Amino acid sequence: MTRWKLTIEYVGTDYSGWQRQELGTPSVQASIEEAIKKFCQQDITIHAAGRTDAGVHAKGQVAHFDLDYGTRKLEGPDLAKALNAHLRPQPIGILKAEVVADDFHARFQAKNKLYEYRIMNRSAFPTFEQGRVWHVKRALDVNSMREAAQYFVGHHDFTTFRASECQAKSPERTLDRLEVYEGPDHPNDGKDILIEAEARSFLHHMVRNMVGTLALVGEGKWQPENVQKALDARDRTKGGPTAPADGLTLMRVDY
Repeated sequence: MTRWKLTIEYVGTDYSGWQRQELGTPSVQASIEEAIKKFCQQDITIHAAGRTDAGVHAKGQVAHFDLDYGTRKLEGPDLAKALNAHLRPQPIGILKAEVVADDFHARFQAKNKLYEYRIMNRSAFPTFEQGRVWHVKRALDVNSMREAAQYFVGHHDFTTFRASECQAKSPERTLDRLEVYEGPDHPNDGKDILIEAEARSFLHHMVRNMVGTLALVGEGKWQPENVQKALDARDRTKGGPTAPADGLTLMRVDY
């Protein structure tokens, strides 16, 4: 039995999320497991670093699984190539397959995750980027958003910024970095705003709830210091809205 680590990218728009669903609705996990079965005729469960929600994308998701391939030789590039052939034409790609130690675990051994959220801040509706950004027509003050973001950094009780259905045992998390960047201007209208969040782990909807709150600050509806008041309230109703899944991408998982 060999344990394999996969590095995966996908566009999550048409999927119910990473996790396999009982009703059979399309999921990234189920699609990859089906590709593995077509390759080796085995029913195998894969385990991911994190369960991205419906509509969320990934450029560096990590998962592992155990495969009994007998005495036949199997190299990482060949496994990735085979799985990609069975996944085609779905927007899911195996970037890398590699053998790891038997005790490697994609979720429990992850030391850091990097998420990026992209806001398209312009009046015109996105055409090419539809489903990949949060389209905000109102002009956003990036400097105010950047100031507000720093209130989130550090160890906090994030009750105000997690989903009501979050199953984590504790609402406390340590956010190592939350930075707001002004991306390139669009040629004729507006600009992109990029928000990067890094931590060992996140609560359900935590990044999207923080982004929704930063947007309120950018619009001038909140002052940056209101973020601290929201954290102290420990009440989801005291936080900002949940930003759409479209703009969120899991960029990297570190071990």
